[in-house]
Amino acid sequence: MSARSEETLAARISRTLAERIIAGQIEPGARLRQDHIAEEFGASHVPVREAFRRLEAQGLAVSEPRRGVRVASFELAEVREVAQMRAALEVLALRHAAPNLTAAILDAAEDATHAGDASRDVRSWEEANRRFHRLILEPCGMPRLLAAIDDLHAASARFLFAAWRSDWEARTDHDHRAILAYLRKGDIESACATLARHVGWIGQRPVSSSGGTPRSAFAIVG
Repeated sequence: MSARSEETLAARISRTLAERIIAGQIEPGARLRQDHIAEEFGASHVPVREAFRRLEAQGLAVSEPRRGVRVASFELAEVREVAQMRAALEVLALRHAAPNLTAAILDAAEDATHAGDASRDVRSWEEANRRFHRLILEPCGMPRLLAAIDDLHAASARFLFAAWRSDWEARTDHDHRAILAYLRKGDIESACATLARHVGWIGQRPVSSSGGTPRSAFAIVG
C-alpha cells in the first residue's frame, strides 16, 4: 500500500472511530484495540496507529504506557473549557464573517434554527445546531479558525450525547433568533455578545426533566 493510500485509510479509520466516540457508542475509558480495528478495516497497523494519533490530537483518545490507547474521559471542567474556547473563537469568526453575511445565508441559518426546535432526538438537534453556527461563521474566510471551531463542536457533541442518552426534550432556541435579529439589523456587537453568552451557558446550569426532576448531567445548549 502506498503512503498516500495509508494516509487516506488512516483518515477514514479516525473519522469512523471519532463518530463512534462522539455518539457514545464507545464509552469513555474503553480500550481501542489495534488488532481488532486493523481487522475490521482490513488494514495494517500503520494506518491504525496514525488514526490513533489523530484521535489523540482531537482529545478523543489518550495513550497510556503499557495500557495502550483508550477513549478519553472528560469532566465538567473540560466541558467549561471547551465552552470558553468556543465563545472566544466563534466571536472572532463572527466579527470577520458579519460583513459577508447575505440575506440568503441568514435565511438558511433561520431554517436551521427551526429544524433544531422541531427535533425529536438529540442527534438531529445537534446537526441543526451545528449547521446554524457553521452558516453564520463560515463567511469569515479563515479556514484554520473554522477547523479549530469544528473540533470544539465535535467535543461539544460528545458532551451532549453523554448528557442526553434518552428523554430528549424539544426546546425553542431564543438565542439563535436574537443573534439573527441583531445580524439582520447590522448590530454586530450585540450579535457577538449574545453568541458569547449563548455558548458560555454550556456546562453552567443543571439539567431538569419536564417534571422538574434534576438530572445528573450538565446543560449543553450551544
